[in-house]
Amino acid sequence: MPLTEIILTENIPGLGAEADVVKVRRGYARNYLLPRGKAYEVTRGALRQLDALKQKRAEREARELNEAEEMARRIGKSRFVFTLETGETGKAFGSVTAQDIMNRIKNELGAEIDRHKIVLERPIKDTGEHEVPIKLHHDVTAQLVFQVKSAEEPRDRGAEGTSAAAEEPEKKKKRFFQRKKEEKKETE
Repeated sequence: MPLTEIILTENIPGLGAEADVVKVRRGYARNYLLPRGKAYEVTRGALRQLDALKQKRAEREARELNEAEEMARRIGKSRFVFTLETGETGKAFGSVTAQDIMNRIKNELGAEIDRHKIVLERPIKDTGEHEVPIKLHHDVTAQLVFQVKSAEEPRDRGAEGTSAAAEEPEKKKKRFFQRKKEEKKETE
């Protein structure tokens, strides 16, 4: 298994970041990394250009860290309320998942966060206040605090509540048939 040394020009997950000198298989370097400009071969001239790549890497890492810290502040200030349907015993029928949290952050804050960065051991099924860590950067972790409430529908078990609910579909039904009769009379 012949290996060759290359210098990466951009961040490649699982391999390295810019300005890293790594050993990879020759076929991977020759067929993928070199033709796409993601790396170049180690030569004396290339080693001289290594400082420019290190500067580019430092700028990117500083920018990513600043963005992560800003996002952590925005997440720390926000308060969300999730609503779950619950039964008579108080047991939830649904749950709050990492996907739900990701969608809410995207809608409310306008920020794209990968759902795998949300550290949720298991879906949340109970009501109350919850705190979930979000790993935004290897140095920055935000704490998202949110409420989970029960979606209690007003249930009047008295005569007024049941009769009003029963009358509504009946009225719609009458109006539908009344319109049909009027249309039939007009066509005749």
